Amino acid sequence: MSALHGRLASPDGWPVPGGTVTVMDTTGQQRGRSATRADGGFSVDELAAGVHTVVAVAPGFEPSARAVPLDGTDVDLGVLELARTGGGVLPAPGTWAIDPHHSSVQATALHLGMSRIHGRLRRFGGTVTVADPLEKSTVEVTIDPASVDSDDPDRDAHLRNADFLDVEVHPEIHYASTSLTRHDSSRWTVHGTLTLKGVSAPVDLDVVYGGSGPDPWGGTRAAFTATTEVSRDEFAISWNQSVLAGVLAIGRTLRIDIDIQAVLQS
Repeated sequence: MSALHGRLASPDGWPVPGGTVTVMDTTGQQRGRSATRADGGFSVDELAAGVHTVVAVAPGFEPSARAVPLDGTDVDLGVLELARTGGGVLPAPGTWAIDPHHSSVQATALHLGMSRIHGRLRRFGGTVTVADPLEKSTVEVTIDPASVDSDDPDRDAHLRNADFLDVEVHPEIHYASTSLTRHDSSRWTVHGTLTLKGVSAPVDLDVVYGGSGPDPWGGTRAAFTATTEVSRDEFAISWNQSVLAGVLAIGRTLRIDIDIQAVLQS
């Protein structure tokens, strides 16, 4: 006889307690059942040899099933990841307001050609307007460049002056989408225009849709992550300092990482 062991976890690695794991044989008859513990772990014992189907379910998550051959020895299934409910469902058509308290915009630059410096833009807002069909959806975001925060006050003061963001002359960063390409249900490319330091240029965002569902305050939320890379030179942010031959203090390419929660407006 065999035993099955494993652990249920969410996509972000947290254990899923209170779930149920059911083991069925090839005829569909139940051969074992276990509730998951506080750490997401489970164990089903006394299973005969043969191919079995392991079905894992938990409130708030999509069910998962997989076939497991048993040969009389114990089997450790490791971590079984359950997708959150709503992850495969497109967000409902309508206007979704970005929640800045549960969102972030971060820029990363290469420093001295070997390490990275990260900075966040703390104040921003905008909307995601979901259309039917999805490809007609739009995104518009406004960012306050004076809110840049790289955990160093002197560096932040330099980033705000004319060498970089020039916030006195250009107090707003703006992004507006022009079109959207859907690759599958969760991966999209948003095409749009970024206006930074008085320069407007096309910038594409690689977007991953994380799903949508109810929140604890009676609303409905959707989650998105987006990444892109932009050239500083293209937006007239060309200040630099040569440290060694061929080595610049700051890389010319900025990587932008965005995490967004948006709330459906009534």
